Amino acid sequence: MSLAYVALGSNLEQPAEQIRAALAALANLAGTTVLAHSSLYLTTPVGYLDQPDFINAVALLDTELTPHQLLDALMQIEAGFGRERSFRNAPRVLDLDVLLYQDTVLDDPRLLLPHPRMHLRAFVMVPLAEIAPEQQVGAHGPAAAITAKLDCSGVHKLV
Repeated sequence: MSLAYVALGSNLEQPAEQIRAALAALANLAGTTVLAHSSLYLTTPVGYLDQPDFINAVALLDTELTPHQLLDALMQIEAGFGRERSFRNAPRVLDLDVLLYQDTVLDDPRLLLPHPRMHLRAFVMVPLAEIAPEQQVGAHGPAAAITAKLDCSGVHKLV
């Protein structure tokens, strides 16, 4: 079994419900248990700004899947939710990203670990720091310390 962190995001078709349903889908993956998940966060878009706000969260999984098997499973879940990849940073029903997988460092055409931009994104780091403040993010340091240096004004915890 390996520990993996997965980012979840949605800004279409009742995004909070999409995230809750995606958490249930993660719990149903073969050989996988959701050990923890963050609160849901309302976040402003990054990159392409002419779109609705997002709901984001992070989940901690204990999984028998390899990193590539986990990526494939996440892509299957996205497809099942109707994910379309029209352009970079486009609005989406569901986005699932492998952030960290144990201490694995991986750089291949399909998967980069740790996720190469996670330490720059408050919408990822705030929920990660909520559930794992001491989690090391590659060479960037612990999640809480990284988060403290980011502009988190566009990230709001939902009650």
